[in-house]
Amino acid sequence: MTFAIQELEARGKQGEHAVREFLRDRAFPIVEGTTVTFVHHGPASEVRLRHWIWGLASAQPFTRLPGTDLWFFRLELPEGSRMEYKLEIVRNGVPDLVLDPLNPNQAHDPYGANSVVYGTGYVVPDWTQPDPEARLGRLESHVLFSDVFQEPRPIKVYVPARFREERRYPLLILHDGSDFLRFTGFETVLDNLIHRLEIAPMIVAFIDSPRRLQEYADDERHARFLVDELVPLLEGRFPILPSASARGLAGASFGAVASLAAAWRRPGSFGNLFLLSGSFAFTDIGGHDRGPLFDPVVAFMNAFRKDPGRPAERVFVSCGIYESLIYYNRSLAPVLQATGMDVRYLEAKDSHNWENWRDRMRGGLSWLYPGPLWMVYE
Repeated sequence: MTFAIQELEARGKQGEHAVREFLRDRAFPIVEGTTVTFVHHGPASEVRLRHWIWGLASAQPFTRLPGTDLWFFRLELPEGSRMEYKLEIVRNGVPDLVLDPLNPNQAHDPYGANSVVYGTGYVVPDWTQPDPEARLGRLESHVLFSDVFQEPRPIKVYVPARFREERRYPLLILHDGSDFLRFTGFETVLDNLIHRLEIAPMIVAFIDSPRRLQEYADDERHARFLVDELVPLLEGRFPILPSASARGLAGASFGAVASLAAAWRRPGSFGNLFLLSGSFAFTDIGGHDRGPLFDPVVAFMNAFRKDPGRPAERVFVSCGIYESLIYYNRSLAPVLQATGMDVRYLEAKDSHNWENWRDRMRGGLSWLYPGPLWMVYE
């Protein structure tokens, strides 16, 4: 029994006033080594922990302390982990999924927000926070009318501080760009890492798709859009280095599939790939269980694994060990290495979420686009 649970039980026996003092004086959830104790206080018939850790039952029941409205659940969480969750409170047979009212730490995504618990040893990277000493780049808004898709496509472009027309810059194209800007603080990350000389000053194009699950699943039109339309537009407006080794694609989930597929279809166009939690589903025999949206992804991955070619020069791959996609990413790494590409593979104690991908930015960007600091000392 942990100290937290012993104290919970003691306070419960002392009455409601002692319980409220306990709740006021502690930070929640309570982290003791690799043990995390989640606590809820309030009337309910059931309380459950809802989370997104693959391999662990998604609804974990709390225990109620007798004679109180105090509930708790204990979970073993490896050191260095980061975990997003919600509480499911059941009253009169009706479940309600809520943020943990005792926990101020939250993470946001396109669907709303989740509560976050940090395991022992995890620290939010300081380079993700605004640095008053860092010079700020700027975001420019552009619109490209795509002949490929027969519609206008809005694009945001990051231009680094101290930008000079007379010098040339590396290029990164980021899929799901609006979400990366909103949920990972990507602009702040770029400002900080460039200021620290850890990455090269670069031009970053943030793109989005109104039909991402179709276009990002190895749609050959997407490769044409990138290579034949977007890159020429950027070359015409910014001084970009001409070598493929200075150009790259990045994305998470289906955006990682889009990056790999486009580079595979148009080899020699992009030297760098930054692939985060890629939805790289494949089959060795039989079908798959991920639904029809994954059919083109599986077809692409099966073809790629059979004949990968050499779509890029350097590839950074990362995936959370708490994701259902970890098997596919682990399996992809040796396939990439066998092509002769320079591959760096990293696993994180996290799941399929934006702050996991945010935390990988320093490692991926500084390896693919090293600044003066790493070019000298690495």
